[in-house]
Formats: sequence, structure tokens, C-alpha cells
Amino acid sequence: MQRSYFYLGLAFFLGSLPFGYWLALARGVDLRQQGSGNTGATNVGRVLGQKWGYLVFGLDLGKGWLAVALAQSLGGLSDRWVLAAGVGAVLGHVFSPWLGFRGGKGVATSAGILVGLTPWIALGMAVLWAGVFQISRTVSVASLSAATAFPALVFWFHPTQALLQWMSLGISVLVWIRHRDNLQRLFQGKENRFKKDSSK
Repeated sequence: MQRSYFYLGLAFFLGSLPFGYWLALARGVDLRQQGSGNTGATNVGRVLGQKWGYLVFGLDLGKGWLAVALAQSLGGLSDRWVLAAGVGAVLGHVFSPWLGFRGGKGVATSAGILVGLTPWIALGMAVLWAGVFQISRTVSVASLSAATAFPALVFWFHPTQALLQWMSLGISVLVWIRHRDNLQRLFQGKENRFKKDSSK
């Protein structure tokens, strides 16, 4: 039991590491005062440039995957505790103690735990995200679409895994709650959209 709690705490710690905030701060920018004020990959890309946004997305995804991988391999934990570690990583990202228990929206870190737990569902959601983004050119719309599809895919492909189903529902709800400001801007027609590359 102590080992289980250790890996749960480790997952929360990994998830809490605010890579986007630290990277921007090293470049003299406080993300909390720029753009949307969020410390996640989208705001990093908007403020510092797309290559930095991709880097932060990869780092945030990686910490979610690492939390699950460590619980599975080194920890040798049961499925219940591995799922708990994944949730812990997402909660650490969203409620980072490094940032006064504030943080990102949990999309990239959730993607990371999906890669570790259900890689085929993660692939399907990545394709869905990319497709919706190409149509809407809006990150929040793509992210919310993927978050909505997540529990539906889990229920379809894992109909007997109740814990995974509950986790998927919980993460989906959390992502929607964290996007409440985006939803307000969407309804007002003020949400940021990425322009298509017209240089070709």
C-alpha cells in the first residue's frame, strides 16, 4: 500500500511540473500575464511561437505517459492504482502547487496517460483532434471534441472496465470545466483561431 501511495504522489509531482511556465519565464515572459493567461502548450505557441508550443505539448504529454509507465513497470501496481496514477498526473498539471494550485487544462497530460493506457484510443483521438482543428482552426473546439469522444471510445472498446470508464468520464468533465473561459469566448465569437498558411 505504501508503494502505491508513493507512485500516486510521484505521478502528481510529475504532472505538476509547469514546463510551459518555466520555459517562458526563462525567455523573460510570464505566461500568466500574456495571451490567454494559461500556462499550457497553446498559449506558449501563441506567445513564443509554434515550435515552443510543440515542445511544451510533448513535455506535458511525456509527463502523463511517464507517470503511468512508472506505475506499471517499476511499481508493478494493479490496474486500479495505475489508473489512479494517471488521474494524479492530470490533477497535478491542472492544480500545480508550483503555480499556486493553478495550471493548464489537462489536455496534453491526458493524452500522455492515454498513450500509456490505451494507445489505440489515443491514436483515434489524435486523428479526431487533427480533423476538427483543420475544419475549425480552433484548438479549444478540437480539444473539447476529443474530450467528449474519449469516454465514448472507452465505453465502446472497453465495455467491462468500469474503472477506466469512470476515469474517462472524470477527465472529460475536468477538461470541459477547465475550458469554461474558452466556451464563453466561443459563444461570444471571440475565441482565437489559427489562420491557415497562405504562403503556399
